[in-house]
Parts: sequence; structure tokens; C-alpha cells
Amino acid sequence: MLKEIPKTIIKTINLLEKAGFEAFIVGGSVRDLLLNKEPTDWDITTNATPEDILKIFPDAKYKNDFGTVLLPEKYLGNKKGIKNIEITTYRIESKYSDKRRPDSVLFAKTLEEDLGRRDFTVNAMALDIKNNSISHTIDLFNGKKDLKNKLIKTVGNPDERFSEDALRMLRAIRFAANLSEGDNLTFLKERSGHGKQNKVKRKSFWRIEEKTFSSIKKNYELLSFISFERIRDEFEKIVLSKRPAWGIELLIETDLMKHIIPEVYKTIGVNQNRHHYHGPYNTVYKHLLASLKTCPSKKIEVRLAAFLHDIGKPESKHGTGEFSTFHGHEYISARMVKKILTRLKFPKETIIKTTKLVKNHMFYYDVDEVGEKGVRKVVKKVGLEDINDLIDVRIGDRLGSGVAKAVPYKLRHFKYMVEKVSRDPISVKQLKINGNILIKKLNINPGPEIGAILNILLAKVIDDPKLNTQEKLLKEAQGLLDKNILNLENKAKIKIKNTKKGADKEIKKKYWVK
Repeated sequence: MLKEIPKTIIKTINLLEKAGFEAFIVGGSVRDLLLNKEPTDWDITTNATPEDILKIFPDAKYKNDFGTVLLPEKYLGNKKGIKNIEITTYRIESKYSDKRRPDSVLFAKTLEEDLGRRDFTVNAMALDIKNNSISHTIDLFNGKKDLKNKLIKTVGNPDERFSEDALRMLRAIRFAANLSEGDNLTFLKERSGHGKQNKVKRKSFWRIEEKTFSSIKKNYELLSFISFERIRDEFEKIVLSKRPAWGIELLIETDLMKHIIPEVYKTIGVNQNRHHYHGPYNTVYKHLLASLKTCPSKKIEVRLAAFLHDIGKPESKHGTGEFSTFHGHEYISARMVKKILTRLKFPKETIIKTTKLVKNHMFYYDVDEVGEKGVRKVVKKVGLEDINDLIDVRIGDRLGSGVAKAVPYKLRHFKYMVEKVSRDPISVKQLKINGNILIKKLNINPGPEIGAILNILLAKVIDDPKLNTQEKLLKEAQGLLDKNILNLENKAKIKIKNTKKGADKEIKKKYWVK
């Protein structure tokens, strides 16, 4: 646990207690502190009503039905990492007729009542602050024990908790996937960590308690009551978690995926061709899992593209065995991805970019066959701003096929070519002057002399970039009129050529290519 609680949190609690109320740090804040992580969102619970809280913090915001008051930015203090401080009145909740939200929220009188209505034991602890430091942890449901055992377990009866709010089923998987430390290549060999366990080293992996997990499998249909927006938010957090592929496996095993992306089920058991015949990665589904797991990016569009890039393979498959084909699967996959993400209410920008990455993930590149023109075509299709994201999708795709190297020579060479064609070329176009200006200002006639002067000026700017102003370049040009321009131009061309070679050499060195 962190030795010190931020001063702004201590001050908030002290102000509530000074006004005669109880106040405790609670929920995810306590969980993170016990895991020795510094929370970004701090939750405080109190027996003060929202109206009481607003009297103490008059600038705070209270625009909900759940008794939660959000402190304004000026109360957050100078402590880096604190994004929000929420103060919520003790409460108990009534029935959940729509399986999404309580029919009414009733304020409670005790902390015990408030902790009893929370979702999971690791989120149902409170910290008592005395004399500006932690006095003790209030743990009524063995949250500390479950935290130590890395176990996600509901407070009380899991069927009741999930009936109250079906989204908690997704949250259970999200917590298990995100609280785990790192990932492991054995994930495809594992069951999901419930019931019988394979002999796999899992010290850093969180799992869902058996009864809680069984309840999710039994109650998965309740997720149909939840809006796509809320489902999307939790699904996105799973995809961006530390163990996203394992989270997807849990969604499949519990059948929750039927209410998220049912199209994934069609990829299970579909064998691929010889390009993917590597160990456990030879089915489309397992390849998608492995691609997501090994995707190096933390961007949602890139991870979604890595997971869904081959979602259209079952529809495009022709033939059987290692010589089967999937011609045009990238276009089918892109259409499906657009439909899926639209259904899940993802932002328009996310849909457009993810679809683009999926559609172009099969870009062809061979060092000896594809030149600058071919690379420019790929860059034009995807956009220079997204080309590295496309490469990250390709890296996940490669590793998800069981190959040893994420970035082989061919892909490194492609990255080198992208940078080469996207850099501004070393040319007279970079000068703050042109032939028309020279003709007009220096009263000289059009002809080869103009080009020679510009080449000489470019060589001078290479040596001294500060010369690249119209005033300075005109002065330099004036001084060239009485000199042997042809001889000077030949020297300038050698300078320009060597500079281009040097720049190219630096880019090649960056990507370890010849």
C-alpha cells in the first residue's frame, strides 16, 4: 500500500469530518492502494447527503440520481495523476427491473450497508483515515484475501448481483484481464482458469471465482438488457487490457460474446492454409486471439483491427487443407468490421480508421519487387499518419501466425522505404527563392544559368540552413553572376548527391537494412 495518501484527499476527508460527518476512501481506490498502485480516480463515501456535501464544497457538481458529487478541478490539488475525486452518500439500492439500473436509490445510514451493495469483494473495502494517515482497512467481505489470491468474486449471491446489473458480468472479465500482470504465450493452451487447471505457472494471473464464473455462464442472456454503448465501453477496456486475448476467451466461454460480436463464433474451428500452419495457431479464431495478444500497439483502432482483421475468412474460404484459399477476405472483413463497430456504437473516427486498417492489412511488399512508387501507393491509401499503425497490425498478424520474428528484414525495409518517400526530398524546391524571383530581381534572362544558380544556392543552404531566406539568397546569387557558374554547379551537384546518400544511409541504419 502507498505510504502516503495525497494531501488533497486527506483535506477532503478532514473537511467532511470537521462538518460532523463520516468519510472513508472506498471501492477501486482502496483496491489499487492495496495493490500498491496510485489511483487516478478517488472515491470517498460518507453519510453526508449531496446537499450537505455541496454546502462544504459549493463549487462541486451534482447532476445524477446516485448521490455522487464530483469535486471541481481546483480541489484536485497539484498532485499529478489525480483525475477525479467523487464523494458519494452511503446508499442501498432497490430492485433492478430493467437489469441495468436500480428502480430507486435510497440513502443508507451506515458504511456497512453501503459496502454490502457493491459488486465484487475487492471493490468493497474502505480505508479509515485518522490523524492524516491510514488508520485501518474495513473489510467485511474478505476482499483482502481475494486480493491476495487474485480472485474476482461477487459480494454475496452472484445471481443477485448480476440480476441487479448485468453489466457486472462484463466488469468481472474486464477486472480479471486488466489486473493480471503481463501476458503469457501459454494462454492458448490454458483453459480460462476455472474448474480444472492445467499445470501452467499463473502467479500473476487473476481469475474469476468458480461460483461467480458459473453464474455468468448461466445468466449471460441478461446482457441483452444492456445498451450497446455500455457494452462497448466495457468491451473496449477488455481489448485495451493487459491480457486482452484471455479476456476474449472468457467472453467466448461464458457466451457473453453472443451479445457483443457473435460473428467471432464462426471463426472457431475454421482451419487456415499453409501460411498459418504453426502449432496452435492454425484456426482462424486462435490466430485472431494470438494477433490481438501480440499486437504491439495500445491504440483501440489498432487492437480492434488486429483482432478482427481476418473475421471474414470463413465466408471467403475455398478448398480444404493447407492449400485452401481466402481470396478477398480483407475486403469482406472490412465490411464486417464496419457493421460490427457501427452496431456497438463506436465513434465514427474509430470505425473509419479500424476499417481502413483491416482493408489494407494484406499490403504486398517485396524488397526486390516493390519500389518507391509501390510504397507511395500504400501510403496514399492508408495515410502517412496511420502507416505505422498498419505496420503494427501486420506485426500482430505475423506473430499471430506463429512466426519467430515480429519485424523481419522485409518489414523493416518497408518502414525504411516509407520514411524515405515521405521525407521532403533534397531539392531546390526547399529554397525560399525560385527562378522567377531570380529573373525579376536580378534582371537576368531565362536559361540554364537559372538552374545552375539554384543548385549552387541549395549546396550553400545544406552547409548553412540559416541562409535560406529570400534576402540572403538574392545576395548570394548576385555574387555568383561574375563567377564560373558551371564549375561551381558541378561542385554543388556533388555536394547535393552526397547529402542525399548520407540521409538515405541514416534512414537505412535506423531500420537495419542494406
